Amino acid sequence: MTISIIGTGHTPFGRLDESLYDLLENAGKEALDSSGVSGEDIGRIFVANYSAGSFNNQEHLGAYSLEISEDLKYTPAVRVENACASGSAAIQAAKDALLSGAIDYALVVGAEKMTSLDTKGAMKALSKASYWPTEGAEGMTFPGLFAEFAKGYKDHHDLSDEELRETFAMIAAKNHQNATANDFAQMPWDCNYQEILDLEDDKNPVIASPLRLYDCSLITDGAAAVVLTRTELAKENNHEAVEITALTQVTDSLELAKRADYEFTAGKMAVKAAYEEAGITVEDLDFAEVHDCFTIAELLAYETLGLTEDGQGRKAIEEGWTAADGKLPVNLSGGLKAKGHPVGATGVSMAALAARQLNGNPIGLAADNPEIGLSYNVGGSGATNYVIVYRKI
Repeated sequence: MTISIIGTGHTPFGRLDESLYDLLENAGKEALDSSGVSGEDIGRIFVANYSAGSFNNQEHLGAYSLEISEDLKYTPAVRVENACASGSAAIQAAKDALLSGAIDYALVVGAEKMTSLDTKGAMKALSKASYWPTEGAEGMTFPGLFAEFAKGYKDHHDLSDEELRETFAMIAAKNHQNATANDFAQMPWDCNYQEILDLEDDKNPVIASPLRLYDCSLITDGAAAVVLTRTELAKENNHEAVEITALTQVTDSLELAKRADYEFTAGKMAVKAAYEEAGITVEDLDFAEVHDCFTIAELLAYETLGLTEDGQGRKAIEEGWTAADGKLPVNLSGGLKAKGHPVGATGVSMAALAARQLNGNPIGLAADNPEIGLSYNVGGSGATNYVIVYRKI
């Protein structure tokens, strides 16, 4: 038994005038409207949000989701938090409720309003997703944590600084280029990787060596939403549906020092389990949305998905495999790097993007007649890993 997406909503991502409440309502209303079901049909609401308490002085956000529609009055609602993977965690919670038979329809909304804080404040809020005693409390930021991956990867696979920097610039340029077709993206830029390499240090400063500004995702406001039901109900009621054929989660130690710093070990396990559950291999994928919070994360994702052997991820970007017209287009939306990364909304955004790709109504660039897609959503510095496989019905 599986579940399916029957409605989607997605706001623009960026530095927005709308409040957190506005964003949540707008995405939720659009998803409900597109699903063909009413608020009265929704059995539970799951709100994905990382840290509204830090960013907006608002805890207990789940209850606010009833404002999406008058018909949602008295509907059970809960907030779900799992760092940057909160959105996928909320979808997993909805799946469990649907497959148990407790409800027939679920609304999942992911929202974050991050620009209410300055950069320093946002970095502190985000650092609370690290292991605080030895990471956040010691001044380690997420650029710093992912810089450890970059250094670990370079040393483990014996790459030069120049090779690594060029690879990162290629990944960043691809995603900025892809974002030019996405009207919701925060930072579209029609550039090539040499333009990024040629940026002066004041335009592309080192944030945490070897990561520079253009290796980092953005501080973002935004929301996304999906309506879910059991696939059998979607078919019975003739909903335009995209099936979730696999949803897996693997969690590793919170503290990076207790994990490998050159790969997403738990991510590889989640991918393997998802491929087995869906009965596919990487060769069957028509597109993927992966968690490129930093360029090193997308490089690691190529190997996590099995697109290349370990240490050979550079080949995927250098030979155009992950380009829009490549063998596996990655982050056609522009990814977190250029679309934006409102952390609580990211996993739901990935699901909405995948559903619209497979329904022939993509947000941004379109894959070539896609049948199967995948999202890979990471929480923290690789501790939490979700993989979702989507199939066109």
